[in-house]
Amino acid sequence: MIKLRLVFITMASVVAVGATAVLAQSELALRGATPINSEGPAAPMPPTRNSAETEVRNYPEQPPLIPHSIEGYQIDLNSNKCLSCHARARTGESGAPMLSVTHFMDRDGQVLAAVSPRRYFCTQCHVSQYEVKPPVRNDFVDIDTLLNSPQPGDRR
Repeated sequence: MIKLRLVFITMASVVAVGATAVLAQSELALRGATPINSEGPAAPMPPTRNSAETEVRNYPEQPPLIPHSIEGYQIDLNSNKCLSCHARARTGESGAPMLSVTHFMDRDGQVLAAVSPRRYFCTQCHVSQYEVKPPVRNDFVDIDTLLNSPQPGDRR
């Protein structure tokens, strides 16, 4: 019984040390040479991706991505720069897509004449895209691709 406990403790230690080494390597890749107990310098801001193309959404109800820079945009209680192009009355001259009808509904589903206060702060849901290399590998597959790919045992 004592030998069994000793073997179990030894195996648990080996697993813990191995997991710590893997974690340390992945942290090192993201932190560079900065020690874990220090704060490294901030990376420079990458350039914003500016595109006239609409980004493909990866899942239902995903908020659209912002295809342009919003640096310097004022979005606060008194002003919302996004509405200068995306408001219902401005889309004809700006060519920008109009806000979704959901932005004019309150929490009870009642349609409002103006943008709902809970949808006024655009960057709560919508984000700009940047020209960056992903810091970690990403194998994400959207649901349509997954449903259309052959599965093991399928006879198509």
